[in-house]
Amino acid sequence: MAMLDIQNITISYKNHPTVVDFSMSLEKGQIISIVGESGSGKTTVIRAAFGLLAGGGKVTKGDILFEGKSVLGFSDSEWRKIRGTDMSMIFQDSGAMMNPTKKVGSAYIEYIQTHEHISKQDAFNKGVTMLERMRLPSGDNVMRSYPFQLSGGMRQRVGIAMGMTYQPKLLFADEPTSALDVTTQAQIVRQMMELRDNYGTSLVVVTHNLGVACYMSDHIIVMKNGQIEDQGSRDYMLHESTNEYTKKLLDAVPSIGGKRYV
Repeated sequence: MAMLDIQNITISYKNHPTVVDFSMSLEKGQIISIVGESGSGKTTVIRAAFGLLAGGGKVTKGDILFEGKSVLGFSDSEWRKIRGTDMSMIFQDSGAMMNPTKKVGSAYIEYIQTHEHISKQDAFNKGVTMLERMRLPSGDNVMRSYPFQLSGGMRQRVGIAMGMTYQPKLLFADEPTSALDVTTQAQIVRQMMELRDNYGTSLVVVTHNLGVACYMSDHIIVMKNGQIEDQGSRDYMLHESTNEYTKKLLDAVPSIGGKRYV
């Protein structure tokens, strides 16, 4: 049984379909990337699977199963039970999602205390441990910092640490590297791959960069105008696909000194 099974879904806003007939099956420990340009529907898909469709969006056809159970009829309390524990999400530029007037530690403690009944000090210590596990030195200093005092890479690691606090089975990552410089991007990508190696976490990564997707994924889905345009393994994408849109995305991957590193 697949961990996440998205079955032929259509997602609509005010009766206007924005994603049509999308299907995907994710196994335990697998990494799947959904690739496409802005507006292709890739973020809409993972928000639907996470129960966070914005602005009145609805799944109007098909089903989404997590560990064999449909999530479409989940109540708020059922979502609260699995969000952050069984499944979690890292947002694009995690720091931008944080309240700029709150220290990182304050937000992190609040997050931990919504999931378990522990003291503020114990929650603080747990946060420090997770931050340092995600290679943020001096986790206590990070906890005492405001988001604007951290670099983009540090903020993103805070987002990964929070998302991994309860070692979820499934992690969604929405453009986790797009706001970062190339060196930091590479570090974050490697770190996310280590989540699978160290914790057995399954990942669904949304990105516009087919190079990143080919580097880290077992399976890649290319979306265009709300539909699946192409899909397959890394080798298929790099060497076998004849799809013109896939070729354009590959051509858009930067090269260094005339050499393309995908």
